[in-house]
Amino acid sequence: MKEKTPVITLLTDFGLEDEYVGVMKGVILSINPGVNLVDINHNITRHDITQAALTVNASFRYFPKGAIHVVVVDPGVGGKRKVICLQHKGHFFVAPDNGVLTMVIDSGRVEKICAITNQKYFLKPVSDTFHGRDIFAPAAAHLSKGVDMLCLGQEIPLSNITRLDVPAPFVSARDELVGTVISIDHFGNLVTNISQATFERFKDDVKSKEVVIKLGRSRIQGVSKSYDSVKIGSPVAIFGSRNLLEISLNQADARTYFNVRIGQSVRVKS
Repeated sequence: MKEKTPVITLLTDFGLEDEYVGVMKGVILSINPGVNLVDINHNITRHDITQAALTVNASFRYFPKGAIHVVVVDPGVGGKRKVICLQHKGHFFVAPDNGVLTMVIDSGRVEKICAITNQKYFLKPVSDTFHGRDIFAPAAAHLSKGVDMLCLGQEIPLSNITRLDVPAPFVSARDELVGTVISIDHFGNLVTNISQATFERFKDDVKSKEVVIKLGRSRIQGVSKSYDSVKIGSPVAIFGSRNLLEISLNQADARTYFNVRIGQSVRVKS
């Protein structure tokens, strides 16, 4: 029986103007030339841990079990933060301990976590500013060759892991479901923290088309199933591929239209 080709995914805020992503790939391929490398995103907004947390959680489950997901959005590089390896639902995550795996952790039981400290699996010398090259990439490559994750360092409890303070939607005194814009994607769609399950519980027996979505002084009637349910350039509320409520414009940019930043409140009235 043919062995499966190991998969390593890369998610960073490095962009593509410099050599950083290519160098990480070179390190991985030098250790395991048989690995399948997949780029998730290298255009995460610089130092935006929440955006990276959303992205890794939205993507990892679509890869085969055993995949290794390397996340390098690491504003604390060279500081006191740990580098960790986490096993969850048959996947492995190599990431800084800065909260970037919060949503992965919240999506189900974590199987195992270790702090990556065994310098046997580092490049030398280790740069103070490029742990992606010298620690993350080689650790992932060795994992892909079958090295047990606990060879990378000692197991640590989940309680020792840094978590993001992700805002949760709540029901206000006015009986409105209040959420927050937590991300804005490439198309300018405003992604909120209101999940479809939370929305369904809140609206109860009220039809989706009868609720009102409030964003500042703007009002959107109902939640639609497609962008083209409204005219081009018109606002629409929709559940996107992450199953989170989004405020969008049909074929236009909602961020510019509403002049909204991350942290803006979104209210749902049934």
